[in-house]
Amino acid sequence: MAKTTEEAGRVAPEVMARYEAVIGLEVHAQLLTETKAFCACSRRFGDAPNSNTCPVCLGLPGALPVLNRKALELAMRAALALHCSVQERSRFARKNYFYPDLPKGYQISQYELPLATEGWLEIEHGGATKRIGITRVHMEEDAAKNIHEGFPESDRYSYIDFNRGGVPLIEIVSEPDLRAPAEAHAYLTALKQILLYTEVSDCNMEEGSLRCDANVSVRARGAEKFGTKVEVKNLNSFRFLQRALEHEIERQIGAIEAGGVIAQETRLYNVAAGRTESMRSKEFAHDYRYFPDPDLLPVVVDAAMQKRVLESMPELPEAKRGRFIRDCGITPYDAGVLAATRGLADYFESVVRAGAPGKAAANWISTELLGRLNESGKEIADSPVTPEGLAGLIGKMEAGEITGSTGKKVFARMFETGKSAADVIAAEGYSQISDTGEIERIARAIVAKNPENVAKYRGGNEGVFKFFVGQVMRETRGQANPQAVNEILKRILGES
Repeated sequence: MAKTTEEAGRVAPEVMARYEAVIGLEVHAQLLTETKAFCACSRRFGDAPNSNTCPVCLGLPGALPVLNRKALELAMRAALALHCSVQERSRFARKNYFYPDLPKGYQISQYELPLATEGWLEIEHGGATKRIGITRVHMEEDAAKNIHEGFPESDRYSYIDFNRGGVPLIEIVSEPDLRAPAEAHAYLTALKQILLYTEVSDCNMEEGSLRCDANVSVRARGAEKFGTKVEVKNLNSFRFLQRALEHEIERQIGAIEAGGVIAQETRLYNVAAGRTESMRSKEFAHDYRYFPDPDLLPVVVDAAMQKRVLESMPELPEAKRGRFIRDCGITPYDAGVLAATRGLADYFESVVRAGAPGKAAANWISTELLGRLNESGKEIADSPVTPEGLAGLIGKMEAGEITGSTGKKVFARMFETGKSAADVIAAEGYSQISDTGEIERIARAIVAKNPENVAKYRGGNEGVFKFFVGQVMRETRGQANPQAVNEILKRILGES
């Protein structure tokens, strides 16, 4: 008789290699509306518990829900960004189950007629591009929040904050096209980027506005039939998603190799223990007894509404990366860095519009600016150096008014003070020395002090030339014109 295996030991790599994982993700994203999905209550996070409630979101008898139009538009925007087909007619249903955080005894969701279907999202993984299918994007309301306090168990109390109940969500269901935890991580990263770009959701996982469940099974490599699917919940970070999948895949392979069977169930990821743990046996969809919500009209999306939503769409990351490469002459890597967030991309474009060459702007943002923002814990929107300020600094260097090394010093002061490059250069005396007479005077003094190195240079050791350049730059605090320094030193050292 086959037996189930709750936990498996480490599985040898050669055994793991004989199997293939099949992964699909269900992502819930709260929509960036002012009010809830079906009532006028605020959906603001962090307010006093149970302060944002009304008869509708509490499910009191006689209260009638009305769909939030903004929520519908945001859901359509997400669906269109994911290349889905938005259905002309969709419908809300009641998903019936009992849980303390569900005051009505059912959740308003969509089932047989979802808002959008058959989309896709491309991910970059292992140096290759892979297209992951999107099964559906549908709308629903969030449940309330359970809060558990007290230890030990005998002193534990549970509370419910109904503020979150009724907050509008979209659920994005992928096809089972993912084959590795790293691919799942890449998919979630790309999806989050699109949701942020389109301003559909703030994707704050700490506040619960982006949550993910994973469906995972394993099968012998080369087999066509899927294995038994297990749902893994409590994946509240990208890192934990990958770790949970790695553990669950190994657990399932270990169980099969030990002669056990995989139970179709829901499991939670125990972060502290680093493993998945059984939560409950998996219910099938029909156990929820879905039926059309009699209080809500079908959702009708006509061509005019879809056109308005399409026109409101911003440029998406993939298109932006391509345009940066084509129009600004930067590398694909730099384009990926600069298009990572909409705010950073806007900053880069503002620097270029202010007159800076694309390559120079990309280099300064990717190295100096992002490095200092990271050290100070600031976001791009809080940068003390404005796009116009950075363009001004780059212009000074392009014009030869300051050297590159001096530019870094000027940038540091700009970041510390918020002053312009011109103000910092004037205050600190950083202007480039282009007076050839002054440079020659300093160069001759250095040559006179180093007769041994002069002899080496004249003896054919041209590498020592860098020593003299360095000494001149040091003496001038890096402000001497590099081209003039090189020309003058070669002339002096060439004299007999």
